[in-house]
Amino acid sequence: MPAGLPDFRKLVVNVYAKLDTGVHAVVTGSKDDEPGDLSGLTSQQIAEVRRFKRRDYDVVLGMLERRIDDKPSGTSRVRATVAEVLRAAGTKPARIHKALVRLADRGGASAIVTTNFDLLLQAGVNGKAKLQTYSLGGIPRPGRSGEFAGILHIHGALERSSKRTSDLVFTDQDFGEFYMRRRTVPDFIYDAARLFHLVLVGYSADDPPMRYLLNAIAADGVRFDDLKERFTFVGAEAPDPVVVEDWKGRGITPIAYNSKDNHQALLDFLERWAALSAVNGQPWKVDAEVKRIVKKPRSATDESDRDLFDHLVRRGNTSERVRLASLASKAGADIGWLDAIADIASERDSEASA
Repeated sequence: MPAGLPDFRKLVVNVYAKLDTGVHAVVTGSKDDEPGDLSGLTSQQIAEVRRFKRRDYDVVLGMLERRIDDKPSGTSRVRATVAEVLRAAGTKPARIHKALVRLADRGGASAIVTTNFDLLLQAGVNGKAKLQTYSLGGIPRPGRSGEFAGILHIHGALERSSKRTSDLVFTDQDFGEFYMRRRTVPDFIYDAARLFHLVLVGYSADDPPMRYLLNAIAADGVRFDDLKERFTFVGAEAPDPVVVEDWKGRGITPIAYNSKDNHQALLDFLERWAALSAVNGQPWKVDAEVKRIVKKPRSATDESDRDLFDHLVRRGNTSERVRLASLASKAGADIGWLDAIADIASERDSEASA
């Protein structure tokens, strides 16, 4: 959305604007908790309006496609219109695309998984070779080798040429095909969750694609104990413990943040995280953080700064810990910070010898 692309709701509204002005007038002229003026609509159209107001957007597009195209196909008017709407929207990556691509670099290989159809993540790659694009059945199986790399569109990718048909997953039948019959996406997510800590960015638990993903993850979490912890960023202008518990109940650990100013806090965090990355971050910013943090005694420092300091020390090898210890000492660090470095070094040595 920061790049000008529509969310799922707006995408459906834009499709109706081009294919069915009657339904479009109802869904844009009334609130979701109101029926709207349904006079003049057929029973099929009314059913679509009701589904729209229940936020079942995948079902709505499936119903619309079956009504005006008879049956799903790559050349249906609904699919052509979805591609047209997306191509007419955002064309340049936003800052968040660039931050996410930097965070996707795990050293030697970069991999980021998206349910988006657009190619803006690819456009956000700077200073290195372009990442390969994969979608649907062409996505490589998760693994720690360099072969598991690229921008992986699990719901399909928009073809660069408008003359080519884009194979996209956005209707209820599409999700049934790739999540339940073929199990392409659930199997991919399960394999990835065994190898990596998955972090979800930009989703609501009520998003239609997320419902399918969460069902796949939660089911595997109950059956297998080797899945790594999964996380999601949850934005709200006021604390909402119910939403937090909803995510927890689905097997995802929520990280709450204030969503005011168009989620500025999330963008600031992702950019700072990328800048402090051990893989391709900016070392001078890491040093600046260490110098800033140790200006206060460890006992008088916020928990968040203590955690960040410990993380920066813990992730390094022996020579890096020695370097940071020297840096902290020259910056006037009290004995508490130096003891913390020694404790972490001892902890790492114990792990290595175990």
